[in-house]
Amino acid sequence: MSTPGNLYGIMVEFDSASALVEAVRKTRDQGFKRWDVHTPFPIHGMDEAMGIRGTQLPFIVLACALTGLGLAVLMQWWMNAIDYPFIISGKPLFGIPANVPIMFELTVLLSAFGCFFGMWGLNGMPKLYHPLFKSAQFRRATQDRFFIVIEADDPQFEAGKTRDFLDSLGGLSIEEISDDEPGDAGQSTED
Repeated sequence: MSTPGNLYGIMVEFDSASALVEAVRKTRDQGFKRWDVHTPFPIHGMDEAMGIRGTQLPFIVLACALTGLGLAVLMQWWMNAIDYPFIISGKPLFGIPANVPIMFELTVLLSAFGCFFGMWGLNGMPKLYHPLFKSAQFRRATQDRFFIVIEADDPQFEAGKTRDFLDSLGGLSIEEISDDEPGDAGQSTED
């Protein structure tokens, strides 16, 4: 793997969704692992074309939900049966029906926290700056252009070979994106 100096990655630009999807399939088949696609609108079938696997967020939420449920049962059992036992009309010290609302609430609360913070963590958030923001071409990703960016820390990344591969995809232009401080411009070449 060669990562020149402060190079973040190489970006190729397309003008149509159909050209992008075909290029995405070729990029996936080439074996790159650290790359992304940027489009102005969702494209049906892009996840399959990129070979994206399912997220681990449901497992995080499930673990948080079970933790919340377990904590609620343990907390109420301790408070009612051990710490401050209070016998009322011969009812048991700990009864499930009376404790269901708290169990439900704590399960939902910790599930929501797990979902919110898990999503942030899996997405690497908060990210207030990204090297792509410096590219003048990339600003059109919210209007009418489509981009593939292969990151320099990809195991297969070699600047020359990756650039040649992206050039073979038939994009409009290729730009090297540097990971310099905000405000520094990347090098751009038009094909």
